Amino acid sequence: MAQAVRPQHGLLSLLNSDGKAHPVENTLVAVTLVFGLIAFFTAHFHHLHLLSSWTGLIGIGTGAWGQFISATTAERFLLIIGLGAAAVGFFLGMAHGGLFGGVLG
Repeated sequence: MAQAVRPQHGLLSLLNSDGKAHPVENTLVAVTLVFGLIAFFTAHFHHLHLLSSWTGLIGIGTGAWGQFISATTAERFLLIIGLGAAAVGFFLGMAHGGLFGGVLG
């Protein structure tokens, strides 16, 4: 018997464009975007270099893994946005003092 089509609404319907649920991939998208935005915005302040470099590094890692296992184009699109923001935050944080700047030496 044919299943009834239930339209989805919200952000998950955009990410799950193939009609299947992808909870791990969607979580990686959200984590990458959050860490990327934190890294990007904190990188503009010299004294927050520890926060921007570490969140950028974590955002790059989660974004790379998300790209590896992503299932839809929308997931990949948002992962690239988060990866770009995380990379900018990471590199500016590294330029301002790095991962351990002033703490270990």
